Amino acid sequence: MSFSAPLVEKMSGDLWFASLPAVEQQGLVTRSTRIRIDSGELLFRRGDPPNGFYGLVEGRLKVSNVRSDGKEGILAILEPGNWFGEMSMITGWPYAYDVTALETSQVLKFSVDAFNAHMQTAVFAKAMAELVSQHTGLLYELLDDATLHSTRTRIARRLIRLARGDATRAAESRSDIPVSQDTLAMMLGISRQTLAVELKAMASQGAVALHYGRIRILSMDVLKSFDD
Repeated sequence: MSFSAPLVEKMSGDLWFASLPAVEQQGLVTRSTRIRIDSGELLFRRGDPPNGFYGLVEGRLKVSNVRSDGKEGILAILEPGNWFGEMSMITGWPYAYDVTALETSQVLKFSVDAFNAHMQTAVFAKAMAELVSQHTGLLYELLDDATLHSTRTRIARRLIRLARGDATRAAESRSDIPVSQDTLAMMLGISRQTLAVELKAMASQGAVALHYGRIRILSMDVLKSFDD
């Protein structure tokens, strides 16, 4: 695929990608293959051997794991600009999670050979270390939420993250969050009924408004006040 300035600009919605030198941004885009994934289709499954470092161009992907009894836990929602799969590419370990398209999506696939070649440069290797650190930090935040905070605080904190694109960590927050209550419950590891009760209480205090398939933040200050 030839170098496309608009594509690089589109991917720059992610702070990690935007922080790369222009030559590294161009290298990632020009040496990647563009792939279409239909809604519900798996990009890769937990346990698959690493076959690429990926960047999301269009659509939304969910990062999840499924227990043997079929219960699913959603770790993150990926939006355009996000890059992922770096841990397995560095270590050679199998992918640790499933990545599935929530809607028709397009991704860039940076091959194993291209990744290994770029890892020989100090700039790219440092960028990978930073991305691993960012993703590890996100996992520690989720662990902290799950072990130290009340259900309402966990919901509020996840909504605040989702307002910044969840894994994207955009500088600006948005008010409309395109997430269903079923999906949010799976992200938090709580029942749909428990989530509904908490969201109604939060809505009654003016923090959020509930709509079909999305949640609107009415007051970020009220939402942050739920932090215990």
